[in-house]
Amino acid sequence: MNFHLLTLFPEAIKPYFDSSLLGKAQEKGIVKIFLHQLRDYATDKHCSVDDRPYGGGSGMILKPDVVVCAVRDLRQKHKIDRVILLSPRGALFTQAGARELSDIQSVLLICGRYEGVDQRAIDLVVDEELSIGDYVLSGGELAAAVVVDAVARLIPGVLGNEKATLDESHTVGAHGCAPLLEYPHYTRPEEFEGMKVPEVLLSGNHAEIEKWRREESLKITCKNRPDLLKKK
Repeated sequence: MNFHLLTLFPEAIKPYFDSSLLGKAQEKGIVKIFLHQLRDYATDKHCSVDDRPYGGGSGMILKPDVVVCAVRDLRQKHKIDRVILLSPRGALFTQAGARELSDIQSVLLICGRYEGVDQRAIDLVVDEELSIGDYVLSGGELAAAVVVDAVARLIPGVLGNEKATLDESHTVGAHGCAPLLEYPHYTRPEEFEGMKVPEVLLSGNHAEIEKWRREESLKITCKNRPDLLKKK
C-alpha cells in the first residue's frame, strides 16, 4: 500500500516512519510512504501557501490554488485512490475505518495547518475529512501519522502475525457484537511486589481463560468507554 502525505513539515514525521514496524515494512516493500512538500506548489517568489481569512478572524488559511494544484498533480502522478484531509471537524477515525483504508492501494493524506483549508479546495479535491479525536492539534502531521500507523499494521506482513489484530481494543467481536477494550495482560515474573498473575491464566484451561478475558474486557469497557457498549 502507498501512503502519500502532503505537508509543510515533512521533517517532523519522517523519523517516525523510518523506525520500528513502519521502517521494516518499507524495507520489505509492503508499504511505501511518500512525503510531499506543499510549499513546492506555491507560485509566488515567497512560496506563500496561506493568506488572511475573508470576513476577518484569527489565523491564516491554506490557499485553494496551492492545495488544489498539489492534489491534482499528485493524484495524476501516483494514481491516488482517495484523498483525505486531517481536520478537527472531520468524521472520527476508528478501527473500522482503518480496516477499510487498508484495502485501498494508494491514499493521499493532507496535513492541515493554521486555521484551516479554503473550503473551495476541500469541495474540489478532498474525498473525506477525518479527525483522530475531539481535540485540536497544531497541524495534521501527527494525525496523519496515526492514520498511517493504524492502517499499515492491518496490512498482511507488517506485524508478521495477522491474528494479533483480531482481539485488540476497538475490534468488532464475533457475531457483530460491540467492539470492546482489550483485556489485561500479564507476563513474568509470576509475582511482582506482592501482586500475582490471576490463577486462571496459569491453569492451562483455554475455555476458562477465554471466558475470563471476555469478562475483563467488558469490565474495562464499562469503566473507561461505556459508550462503546451502546454501539451495534
